[in-house]
Order: sequence, then C-alpha cells, then structure tokens
Amino acid sequence: MDFTPTEEQEAARELAARILGDLATHERLAAAGTGTDAALWKALCAAGLPGAVEDVGLLGLVLLLEEQGRVTAQVPLAATGVYGILAVARHGTREQRARLLPGLREGTAVATGAFPATGAVTAHDGRLTGTVGWVPWLRDAAHVLVPDRDRALWLVRTGDAAVEDVELTAPWAAGRLVLDGAPAERLGDGSGPEAYEDVLAAARTAFAGLQAGVCAGSLARAVAHTSVREQFGRPLATRQAVQLRAADAHMDTESIRVTAYEAAWRSDAGLDAAEAALTAAWWASEAGRRVVHSGQHLHGGTGADLDHPVHRHFLWGRQIDAYLGHGTELLAELGDLLAKGGRHEDR
Repeated sequence: MDFTPTEEQEAARELAARILGDLATHERLAAAGTGTDAALWKALCAAGLPGAVEDVGLLGLVLLLEEQGRVTAQVPLAATGVYGILAVARHGTREQRARLLPGLREGTAVATGAFPATGAVTAHDGRLTGTVGWVPWLRDAAHVLVPDRDRALWLVRTGDAAVEDVELTAPWAAGRLVLDGAPAERLGDGSGPEAYEDVLAAARTAFAGLQAGVCAGSLARAVAHTSVREQFGRPLATRQAVQLRAADAHMDTESIRVTAYEAAWRSDAGLDAAEAALTAAWWASEAGRRVVHSGQHLHGGTGADLDHPVHRHFLWGRQIDAYLGHGTELLAELGDLLAKGGRHEDR
C-alpha cells in the first residue's frame, strides 16, 4: 500500500491549489451566492483539471478535492468526477465514452448523480419514474446518473426531467429531481448492482477527500486566529485547552485523509474498496462534524458571525456529513458488510 502521489497526481494537485488559492477568495465566494462560481470552474477546466481525472485516478481526484475543500470552492468537481468521468470511463460502452467524455473532460458538460439509491425510482421500457429529494449540483448538470430500485444505472438528460431548486446548508446548486416517464439511457451493457456499488464507493471516497480539505481549512483558520487573538495578555494558542482541542481536530483530519487515501488507492488498484470507502465515509461524517465544530468554537464569538470565512467550513462540513449518511447509518452498513463477508484477504 503506497499513498505517495505520482508525478502526474502531484502536478495536478499543485495546479489546483494555485488556481483555487488565487480565485476562491472569501469575497468571490460570497458574491457567488448559492450557485457555482462559473469563472472559477472555467479556469479549472481551461487548466485541464477535470480532464486529468481519468489519468490521475480516484486518488488523484481525492487530492484535487482536498484543495477544493480547503477553500470551499463552489465548483462541481466532485459530482462531475465520480458520477460523470469515472463512472462513464469505468462502466460506459465504447460509444458512450466517445460521446460523453469529451464534454465532461472539457467542462462544457457537468454530470451529477442521484446517489445513494433509495428505491424511489422505477424503470420501465427505458423510462424512469420517481422523485429524488435533492441532488448536488443538479442545477448545473447536463446529465444525472440515476440508480433505479434494482440498482441498475441510467443516464438522464436533465432537460428531460423536472428540476426544482433546493437550497442546502452548503451552496451546491442542488435541485429536486422529478422523473415522470423520463427517457433514460442504460449505462454500459446492462449495468447492475456491481457497477452501482463501484460508483457509490467512489463517491463516498471522493466526498471524504473533500471533507478532509474542508476540515484542514477550518483548522488552519482556527490556528491562525488563536495565534494572534490575545486574552489576558497572552495568545489563545498558548492555552492548554485550546492546544488540546486543536490537536484533536488535527488527528481527526488526518484520520479522514488517510482513510480516504486508502479507499482511493484500493479502487485504483482494482481491489475491493467497499469496506474502505465506508470507513472513510464514517470518519468524514463523525470526525468531520467534530472538526468543523471545533474550528468554529476556537474562534470564540467571531465564529458565530455568519459572514466569517470559518462559518463556510462549518456549513460544508455539516452538509457533507448529511450527504454521506451520518455516522450511525454508515457504521451500521459497515457492520452488515463485515458480518456478511468478513474482512478481505487482500488487505
């Protein structure tokens, strides 16, 4: 097991960090409101970063999403990466890859996914019916990957469905997906539960990587604040209680990061990643919630300011927690998976 980034992965991460650091400022993000920062997304696409996902793999995508999370940049990189580029590249037919991937690579088309499956969508003769309460970045998407109640995967053009605006805790340009006999295209040659599980594991891993960045950014802001904010003539950072709270947040952040790296590495290596992805998602949910609360609390009264940058990390951290399914649900699913199959020998 080796999490050392390749030259290509490290180059992509450094490029993303530079672009995001320059453009994803608090002022720009505040001006973007609840939608995507179109200019920032255009800059990332012009640099070829979405298109690089095929080459750098899921681990490379996790590294890119860490950088996005550090600054809470409002771009649909996670959704397009896992539900579009990786899903089509791994499970699409040759014709689907040739037709869909160029637009996704260039960023002229955005994809998202109505995951996880809830059993609310039925398929009949290539048409889907059902409602999904909210889908991230749906308002930006040209296609949405939809699992039906049998966990077959379908591609639906958003123009063939009804999309209603939904505002979340985080500004993810989300929408409510209403399918009323919408025409759909089966992903691949009869994709079934196996493809669904692969995409779901990749999504959990990717959003765990995003949470690692959100937590790292929150903690960095807290450290900077407590290092200059004084109480009784001494910086807050010299207080043992502050140091211990920050240390716990650091360990939690590293736990999210390393479990996301393991899940991504296993996926890229062609190994079963379901358990690792659930583990990463659990850490991202449980520990992520602790870290963003700590980041806000360590700012004291300043952390209660809804316009302060640290509050964005708090909102994103709680949204990712909700999107992943909350820690208790994930732990129960992981327990069921271990009980059914035990631990895999290839660990």
